Amino acid sequence: MTNETNFKYSFHHLGIPTQEVKPNEHYSEKFKMYTSDNPGKFRIQFHRFEEDSPLHPLIKNNPHIAFKVENLMTAIQGQETLLGPYEPIEGYEVAIINDGGMPIELVETNLTDEELWGKAKEQNDLNTDGLNQPGSR
Repeated sequence: MTNETNFKYSFHHLGIPTQEVKPNEHYSEKFKMYTSDNPGKFRIQFHRFEEDSPLHPLIKNNPHIAFKVENLMTAIQGQETLLGPYEPIEGYEVAIINDGGMPIELVETNLTDEELWGKAKEQNDLNTDGLNQPGSR
């Protein structure tokens, strides 16, 4: 698929905020957020936020779709960035933008789905080194 800025994108995953404790949650200390994977065949994640999570309200209160892009920096150029870009998992770069009042996650990675989801399960916390603060772009 392409959009008006002419970059290609494809579905990566769906993220859904929840207040329900889910099995096998992983905790991010920096974001004060728990993440768990839906056990089904489609890539769906649940995100549960602590009250004082520093993430943008659009991220905490709305579901988001994540799209894989060929070049993250090109894809976010001129966009309002809510989070990132950063590399939470080695080989997996991410930014979340505001698209008309909805959070959209854009992902650049050469990892296979199996490699990525395997690393995500093994990693204790997200790597936030080098995280750009919102509005810094």
